[in-house]
Amino acid sequence: MNSFIDNVTMEEAIEHIEECIRLRKIGHVITPNVDQIVRMEWDSYFREICDNAELLLTDGHPLLWIAKWYGRPIKEKICGSDLVPHLCEVAEKKGYSVFFLGAAPGVAQRAVDKLREKLPDLRIAGAYSPPIGFEKDEAEMDRINQMLKESHADMLFVGMGVPKQDIFIYENMNTYQIPMSFSVGGTIDFIAGEQKRAPKWMSRIGMEWLYRFFQDPRRMFKRYFLKDIKIIGLVWKYRD
Repeated sequence: MNSFIDNVTMEEAIEHIEECIRLRKIGHVITPNVDQIVRMEWDSYFREICDNAELLLTDGHPLLWIAKWYGRPIKEKICGSDLVPHLCEVAEKKGYSVFFLGAAPGVAQRAVDKLREKLPDLRIAGAYSPPIGFEKDEAEMDRINQMLKESHADMLFVGMGVPKQDIFIYENMNTYQIPMSFSVGGTIDFIAGEQKRAPKWMSRIGMEWLYRFFQDPRRMFKRYFLKDIKIIGLVWKYRD
């Protein structure tokens, strides 16, 4: 395809993330799906962000199927909504601190409250849902960066949608100095209970997209059938 994916298991990804935390190495983890792979083709800045990620993991069975067809099978599907809970469990055991940034007002805090119910010893460095348009407000950006830096978190989970979350991390991670930052999309909403994930059996057979389509048909029709369908052309373009 048009990007180099890190072909690792969930366990291997977490081991690498832990090593980066130990070394205090600043890095960005992205879990691209079909929509993001398509975006890389026309959005050169987003592609630059992905090319410079510490880890670029695979979210979505279609990408697994494409890789297999290319003769380069990927070990495991790793989506943000699976990775983040695993990392929080590891964080509780190892004493890492986490910060949740993004989602609608109050949602990041509700996600933290839900996590505390399951992981009472998890160290929460902070939770904040920025106001709409914050990225254009220099004073708010300075406030967020200062908040993040003073939190001394080990991991930052950013859920603002693509590409806003990715741009924010890419352009600010060396300012706020948190070792590992993650573009997590709707994961904060899932943890907070604002949105429901597809049943596990649908996820296992690669039909999670259908569940999401029926939840929000108007928005997802445009995404799946007008934008993501372009992946077919990319498959043939990069088949060699």
